[in-house]
Amino acid sequence: MTASHPNPPIKTITIVGGGTAGWMTAALLSRLFLGAYQIRLIESEEIGTIGVGEATIPAIRTYNGLAGIDEFEMVRATQATFKLGIEFRNWRAPGHSYIHGFGKIGQDLYWLHCHQFWLKEQAAGRAKHLDHYALNTLAARMNRFAMPDPSNPYSPVADLDYAYHFDASLFARFLRSRAEQAGVLRIEGRIVAANRRGQDGFLDHVVLADGRTVDGDLFIDCSGMRGLLIGGAMGVGYEDWDRWLLCDRALAVPSARGTGPLTPYTRSTAHDAGWQWRIPLQHRTGNGHVYASRFVSDEAAAQTLLAHLDTPALADPRPVRFRPGKRLRAWEKNVVALGLAGGFLEPLESTSIHLIQTGILRLVALFPGQGFNAADIDEYNRQTDFEYRDVRDFIIAHYKVTDREDSEFWRYLKHMDVPDSLAERLDLFRASARFFMHGKAELFREESWVQVLLGQGLQAAYDPMVDMIPDDQARAFLQDVEEVIADVAQGLPTHEAFIARHCLAPPPSA
Repeated sequence: MTASHPNPPIKTITIVGGGTAGWMTAALLSRLFLGAYQIRLIESEEIGTIGVGEATIPAIRTYNGLAGIDEFEMVRATQATFKLGIEFRNWRAPGHSYIHGFGKIGQDLYWLHCHQFWLKEQAAGRAKHLDHYALNTLAARMNRFAMPDPSNPYSPVADLDYAYHFDASLFARFLRSRAEQAGVLRIEGRIVAANRRGQDGFLDHVVLADGRTVDGDLFIDCSGMRGLLIGGAMGVGYEDWDRWLLCDRALAVPSARGTGPLTPYTRSTAHDAGWQWRIPLQHRTGNGHVYASRFVSDEAAAQTLLAHLDTPALADPRPVRFRPGKRLRAWEKNVVALGLAGGFLEPLESTSIHLIQTGILRLVALFPGQGFNAADIDEYNRQTDFEYRDVRDFIIAHYKVTDREDSEFWRYLKHMDVPDSLAERLDLFRASARFFMHGKAELFREESWVQVLLGQGLQAAYDPMVDMIPDDQARAFLQDVEEVIADVAQGLPTHEAFIARHCLAPPPSA
C-alpha cells in the first residue's frame, strides 16, 4: 500500500490578469503540468495591458524551449526581429555611443580576460573602441546576424548570443492560443472584490462584476501595477527605490517601419531627464520615453519623444505611470505575484519579461501542496528579493557611472549615494577591472558589467597580472582578436536577409 504524501497536491490554479505575464504563466504551466491541475485565467477586455517593453534578453529562449515553442513560428507570429544587444547613446556623454552586447568579449589568454588587455592597450592609445573586440557588438554595428554555431567551438560564432524584439500584444495572443489548446480556461470578467478566508487569511475567491465567483487553491496575481491580489487583498506593502531610480513615467508610441537597415539591437538614447527606446520590428518600430516627472513635464517629455523618432508616429503617445521598486513579499499565503504586480524596474536592460519567466520557474521549483509550507514560501521570497536587487544595482550603475552633469537630473545621479552592494562592485572594478559573481541567481554576467562600466566611462586599472605577459605578445593577441572578429562579422548575413530567409512574417493585413 502506497503511503499518502503529507502535503497532498492542490487542484486548481487561478491566474488573475492576462497580458504577457498572465499568458506566459498559463502557457508554461499548462505545458509542464500536462493537465495535472485545472488552470483558469481571468481577464477583462475592459482593462488594457501596459506592455512597456518589447525587447527581451537571451534567457527567453529557455522559456520558449520549456514551453515547446518553435522559434521561427514565434518570430513570424509576433512580427519579431533578433537582438544582439543594446546600443546606449549619450549615456556617458552627449555624442558618445557603446553597445552592451550579449555573448563573449573576444577570447581569454591563459586565465586573463580580453578586456584586461584592452585596458592596457587603450591607455597607451593602441586599441580601438571596445565594440570591435566582441562579435555580438561588431555584428550589431554592421546590422548582421546569424545563429550561434556550437559545433565550431574555436570560432567566435560559437559564442554569439541573442534574444528577440517582438510585439508584446502579439506574443500574448500567441501564448493564449497555445494555452487554451492545452486546456487553460479563459474567463472573461472584471474583478470587483477578492475575499479571504477568516480562519487562516488565505484567499478564497474573487468576485466578478456580474456576480460570478471564481475560487482557487493557488492564485497567481498578474494584474499589473494595481497588484489587485497581492496588494489589494493580501495587503503586502511595496519597497520604493525612487532615491536611486528617478524615472517614474513613460510614454510609448509606435512609428512606421522605415526604409533603412533592420537593426539587430535595441537603441537607448539618453535625454535631459530620462531616456528613449527604439525597438525595430518587422512591421513597425516601437518607441518610448522613460523620464522623471520631477525634472520634466509630461508635455515636454512627449515633445522630446516625438522629436527624436526616426519615422512618423502611428498613434498618439500612451502614458504609463510606475513606481520603481518591488513588493515586500512576492508570495503571501496562497497568492504569488508575477510581472508588474510584483515590482517594476524600468525597461533599460529589457528585464521585465525575464523577471516574469524566472518567477514562473521559481514557482515550479517550489510548487506548493495543500499545506503551503512556510519554508517554500520564504525561499521563494528570498530568491525573488535577491534577483530584483541584483537587477536594480545593474540599472543604477548606468545612471551613476557617467560623465554627464549637463542637467539637474544627471547631476543628481552622478553624485548620489548608491546601495552598498553596488558601491563595493564599483570599487573592486576600479581597482583592477575584476568582477565576481555573488550567486548563481545573478542575471548579468561579467561580460555585461564590463561592457556597461567601461562604456559608461568608469576609470579602471587593468589586472596587474597582465604585465606578466610580454608586451609584444599581449599586443599581438589583441590585434588577432580584433582581426578575427572583424573577418567573422563581415561574413555573416545581414539581419534582414536572415529574417527573409527563415522567418519573415506575412503582412499585418494578411
